[in-house]
Amino acid sequence: MFDFHQDALKILRDFISSHNEALQNASVLLGGQPALRRTQALLGDIMSARSLTRRLRHRIAALHGLLTLSNVHDMESLEAACFAEIDPASPIVEELCLLADGLKEAIYRHQDPDLIELIETDLAA
Repeated sequence: MFDFHQDALKILRDFISSHNEALQNASVLLGGQPALRRTQALLGDIMSARSLTRRLRHRIAALHGLLTLSNVHDMESLEAACFAEIDPASPIVEELCLLADGLKEAIYRHQDPDLIELIETDLAA
């Protein structure tokens, strides 16, 4: 009669399902095949998760870090090498920024203080 089931991850799931292909494309562009595999695993896991676990929080924060270029300062990282290949005048740069902003907005709308703290800590680093 009444459906009391509320999807605790609806906001994050909606963002991920709406941007699934873009997130995968951005991951391979910014972090190569290893980042793509991590993103694909995260996308599958979040779609089937019942709640936001500590592991999922860290993996979402890692995806956010990839999209916000948090590791490109480390010249030894794959992310730095991948980033160096991107033409700053390319339209993909704006698309990557919009995708990162969209993920951040979904994280804030989800209102998980631990996840928010993880991305804010990453941004402050």
